[in-house]
Amino acid sequence: MPNVKFEVVEIQTAETYILRTAVLRDNTPTSDPRYAEDSKPGTVHLGIFDEDKNLIGTSTWVVNSWQKDSTAKAVQLRGMAVAKSRQKTGLGEMLLLAGISHAKQHNAKYIWAKARDSALDFYLHHKFVVSGDGFTEDTTQMPHHFVVLEIDS
Repeated sequence: MPNVKFEVVEIQTAETYILRTAVLRDNTPTSDPRYAEDSKPGTVHLGIFDEDKNLIGTSTWVVNSWQKDSTAKAVQLRGMAVAKSRQKTGLGEMLLLAGISHAKQHNAKYIWAKARDSALDFYLHHKFVVSGDGFTEDTTQMPHHFVVLEIDS
C-alpha cells in the first residue's frame, strides 16, 4: 500500500452525513446526522478523503459561546467522526489541529465540545480539560462531559 498524504479540506454539510451516521449514530436511538447549527452563519465543516475519494474523517466547527465565559468568542466542535477502520491513525488529530487553527484565525478564546466519555482521553491528550459533571446526551443517550480548550493568544 503506497504512502498516502491526507489533507484536511473544507466540505459541504451534506458530505458529512454518511460518515456521521455510520460513526456517531451507530447504536443510538436516532439515525439523523443533522445538527441545527449545520447552516448557522460561520459554521465550517472539515473533511479528510482517502485515495478513492471516500470521506474518512469529518468535524464541524460552530461559532457558539462557551457557557462559562459567554462574553468571549468561542467555537464549538461538533460531529467529530473518523471512519471506524481509520480510527487511532492520526486523522482525528489532523481534524482537531485544523479546527484549532480555524478558531485562532477567528480570534476565538475557547474551543469546547460535548465529548463522549469514550473519547475523553483523546481530548485530554490534546490539552482540553473537563468542565463539570458528566451527563447523558439527549440525542445519543450516551455518557458525555463538556470539554474546553483555552486558546493561547
